[in-house]
Amino acid sequence: MNEFILQIIERGGYLGIAFLMIIENIFPPIPSEVIMGLGGVAVARGTMAFWPLLVAGTIGSTIGNYAWFLVGDKWGYQRLRPFVRRWGRWLTLEWRDIERASRFFRRHGQWVVFFLRFSPFLRTMISLPAGLTHMRHATFLIYTFAGSAVWNVLLIMGGTWLARYLEESQQWLDWIIIAGLGLGVLGYLWRVITWKPRDRR
Repeated sequence: MNEFILQIIERGGYLGIAFLMIIENIFPPIPSEVIMGLGGVAVARGTMAFWPLLVAGTIGSTIGNYAWFLVGDKWGYQRLRPFVRRWGRWLTLEWRDIERASRFFRRHGQWVVFFLRFSPFLRTMISLPAGLTHMRHATFLIYTFAGSAVWNVLLIMGGTWLARYLEESQQWLDWIIIAGLGLGVLGYLWRVITWKPRDRR
């Protein structure tokens, strides 16, 4: 199983990594930890190089986050709210989440776009309030690229270290990869199934 998944990553190459990271930031199921972690495994195997992998993954992260930024920037609150009400279940998102992220953004300023990129808290969600407040596009892209690069460095290094540490115990690496993918998909399905909108106004 490990070989099969890694072959998919390796055959897709750096463009495949960038595409997966775009999708990961737009649609929830596959976490970046798995994508870039597997990229790190490929680096340990010598089938990918660190710097091209980092650039591809970071560009993908930036494009995916920029898509949400543009939604907020172009749609505004009035058009975004009906969209979230209609598709919130599949995005595992409701309007209160956006309001909470917006309050956090206004309270802490534009620098949170950078710092939240390598944090498990509101990492992608912060792109919407940044767009809704019409943050400068160039500033958003610079902060997002820099913060995503920090996060991806950690993930690549973690995947590389794990692959080398478990070099003689491939079955454990198999189970770790399967568990990561399984938790990502099951977590998403659980949120979809149990999703109940609290905002009916």
